[in-house]
Amino acid sequence: MKTALFRRRSAAALCAVAVAATALFSGGAMAAPGQQSTPIDFAAPDGVLMSYVVNAKAQNANKTEKVLEAVKAAGGVTVQEWPEIGVVIVQSDRASFRADVLKYGNSSVESVGATRTIAVAEGTPDGIATPWQKAPQLRSKQLANADLAYGDATFDGVALDPREVEQWNLAQVKADAAHQLTDGSRNVLVGVLDSGIDPNHPDLKANIDVANSVNCTNAGRPDTSPTGWNPTSSSHGTHVAGIIGAARNGVGIVGVAPNVRMASVKVVNDAGSIYPEYAICGFMWAGMKGMDVTNNSYYIDPVQFWCDDQPDQLAVRVAVERAVNWSTDQGVVHAAAAGNSSYDLANKTTDNVSPNDATGIARQINNHCKDMPTELDGVVTVASTDQAGKLSNFSNRGLNVIDVAAPGSRILSTLPNNKYGLLSGTSMASPHVAGVLALMKSEHPGWKPNQLISQLRKQADDQICMLSAAPKGAECVGSLGNNSYYGDGIVNALAAVQ
Repeated sequence: MKTALFRRRSAAALCAVAVAATALFSGGAMAAPGQQSTPIDFAAPDGVLMSYVVNAKAQNANKTEKVLEAVKAAGGVTVQEWPEIGVVIVQSDRASFRADVLKYGNSSVESVGATRTIAVAEGTPDGIATPWQKAPQLRSKQLANADLAYGDATFDGVALDPREVEQWNLAQVKADAAHQLTDGSRNVLVGVLDSGIDPNHPDLKANIDVANSVNCTNAGRPDTSPTGWNPTSSSHGTHVAGIIGAARNGVGIVGVAPNVRMASVKVVNDAGSIYPEYAICGFMWAGMKGMDVTNNSYYIDPVQFWCDDQPDQLAVRVAVERAVNWSTDQGVVHAAAAGNSSYDLANKTTDNVSPNDATGIARQINNHCKDMPTELDGVVTVASTDQAGKLSNFSNRGLNVIDVAAPGSRILSTLPNNKYGLLSGTSMASPHVAGVLALMKSEHPGWKPNQLISQLRKQADDQICMLSAAPKGAECVGSLGNNSYYGDGIVNALAAVQ
C-alpha cells in the first residue's frame, strides 16, 4: 500500500515485451500471506563456480570484517565488500558454502543467497587469488536481436534524419515548455544504470561524465577502465540516455534535460543479464559519486519476482534493498520502469519466465514477491503511455503500485554509431521521469529524494481511466487522482521547473 510519500509496490518486468529472474539462501525465511511461492532451485554442486550475496547482521565495517573471515573459512573468496551496507559479494565452488558460511559466521552473518542459477560465466575478476580456474562460458540469457538483449524494448525502425518536431513525447510531458525556462543544470548528474552509452554519439558525448562512469558487470566489482562502461552488445542504454539528456546542439534530437550530465553505469552484461551483484554495485556507485538521479530501465535477473518466502531470494532482496536505501540516504532519487508484461502488479498470481538464466518454470507467486528495483520503497515506478495519452498495451499496471506515467510507445532517441531510432517499452517511459527529476533537482538543488518524489507525484497531470488502443491485461481501476494505469498522472516537466 502507498504511504504518505512512498509506496510498497507489487511490480513485474521492466522494459518491453520479455523478462528476467534470480534467487537466494538465508538463515530463515519470512512468511508471506496467501499462497506460498513455488520454489526455484539455486543448486550449487561441487566444482561449479557460483556467486552469492552474504549479508552481515549489522551494517558496519566491524561486522563486515567478521563476515569476511566466515567467507574464507567456508571456502569462498570475496569479490567485493560493501561495508557501508554490510553486504559482501562472494564466489565459491563448494556445494556446502551456504551452510558453512552460516555456521562459521553464526554471530555475524544474517543471510546468504545465490545470485544466479548457473555458474559465473565471467569467472573471477583479475587480481583475486582463488583455488579454481576461470569458469567456462555457460548458458546465459541470449536473444537474437542485441537491441532486445534483456527484453525490455521493441525495435520499431530507424529514423535517419530525426528532428525535435518529431518528439511528441516532449510535448506530452511539457518538456518543450519547460525548455523555455531551463534546460537543466550542469551541476546535476544522472546515473544511467543500463547497457552502456555510446561515448561518440554527437547528441550525447558532450553530456557524458566519463570520470564518474563505471562498469559493474565484472562479477559485481567496479571496473573504472576507460572503455569498460561502453556498450558492447546492446543499444538500449544509448537510447535511454538520449531520452534523458540528448544535448541541445543543433544535431538530431533533444532530451528532457539537455544540459545535465550523465554517467554511464553499466549493469547489463553481454548476454543481456542484470544480476544482483551488478545492480548493487550500480546503486552503491551512484551514492558514492554523489549522483542526483538514477534511471533503471530493467529488472534484476534471474527471477522476475523475488519472493520473501524463499530463503535465497530473500537474502538477495535484503542486499539490494540495503544498496538502494543507502544510495537514497546519500541523496540519490531513483526512477524505474514498471515492466512490459501487461501485468497487474497489485494482484500477482503466477510467473512463467523465472529463472531466465536457465529453464524457466511455471510458478505460483504472491503479492510479497517483488520486482526489483521498481517495487522497492522510495523508487518511482513508471508506466508507459502512447501518443494519444492511453496506457501502452504492453505496460504493467497496478493500483497503488504505479506512481506516475510517461511516454513509452515508439519513442525517438539516439542509437550507437551516430544513428537514431524508435523503441517502445516502459524502458523508454522511465527515462522521461528521470529527466523531469533532473530538471526539478536543477531548480531545487536542496531538495531531498522524498521531496522530489512528493512533488513529482503532486505535479503530475491527472488522467482519467481510458481503454488502451489495443486493450490487454487488467482494466483500469481507481480514481482520477490515483488509478492503476497512470498512478498520480503523467509527469509534468513544466511544473517541475516553476
